[in-house]
Amino acid sequence: MYVRGIRGAITVSHNEEKEILDATSELLLHIIRENKVDPEEICSVLVTTTEDLTAAFPAKAIRQLPGWELVPLMCSLEIPVKPSLPRCIRLMVHVNTNKRQNEIHHIYLNEAQTLRPDISQLKA
Repeated sequence: MYVRGIRGAITVSHNEEKEILDATSELLLHIIRENKVDPEEICSVLVTTTEDLTAAFPAKAIRQLPGWELVPLMCSLEIPVKPSLPRCIRLMVHVNTNKRQNEIHHIYLNEAQTLRPDISQLKA
């Protein structure tokens, strides 16, 4: 068994709590569905946001999902390199799995698809 990182990112239109929490849940649910993992297989989740998102902690959305109460979560600011994609939430989900690197499906939604056009179109 390996520990693999599953990347994902999503953008929001506004710096509003509901939009940030909804987008975070959408992204995480997409990641776990496409990669067929459940919370018990998750080691931890690193969450970053761009500096223009201040209305909510995205980890709050994850913590409210059934079965995710004990998964270690950490929020941080993304490095503010100019010009970078605004209003972006990124996840790094560390998962215990037997999958090979090329079997992992990284998920990029909305404007975040521009971050990794080489893999953003790949689906399970």
